[in-house]
Amino acid sequence: MTVLVCVGSSCHLKGSYEVIELFKSRIAKEHLEDKIQLKGTFCLGKCGVAGVSIQVDDEIITGVTEKNFDQVFESHILSKL
Repeated sequence: MTVLVCVGSSCHLKGSYEVIELFKSRIAKEHLEDKIQLKGTFCLGKCGVAGVSIQVDDEIITGVTEKNFDQVFESHILSKL
């Protein structure tokens, strides 16, 4: 599974680096390093939406924040593994 986190200027201002750190921590905690490839990417075209945009394989998810990260991880990552 490939997870792309937008690090473009809009998402950067909305906390993309914090979201990346949450992904790194959770992936390590769940021992998923061999199943998830985490990468940064530039604009996913969803700049007008609150929160950070990510892409999980072919699905774009918007509005990711520190507050809803666990829910997003469980529903869009763990449920697909």
